[in-house]
Amino acid sequence: MANTPRKTTDSKTTDEKPSGSQEKASSSVKDEKDSLPGPMAVLRNAREQLAELTGMTPESVSSFERTEDGWLLEIEVLELSRVPDTMSLLASYEVQLDPQGELTGYRRLRRYERGRSEPRGAGG
Repeated sequence: MANTPRKTTDSKTTDEKPSGSQEKASSSVKDEKDSLPGPMAVLRNAREQLAELTGMTPESVSSFERTEDGWLLEIEVLELSRVPDTMSLLASYEVQLDPQGELTGYRRLRRYERGRSEPRGAGG
């Protein structure tokens, strides 16, 4: 058996572990994401907060999206209950939340009778 010399290289292997500071940075980003509430928790919390602030009953969430600043929702709220129910007054509210799901602002976009909704942009 002939002994052949083994070649060695100076290139770094891909199995290297990240440095302590890199590991901490990626860990803190992961921890931050893990600590943020999920969409269902955000929806529940937004409805509860809007009800507490307005004293009115949220009926449904008609729009929901994550933004750079947190979350943006459109919530349908029962403003005035009437008989028959088709005459009850509903309103669409735009609700802004921070990344943790805390309400930072809201405004009424439109108001309408349950049985007679109007085209978007026509109300207010």
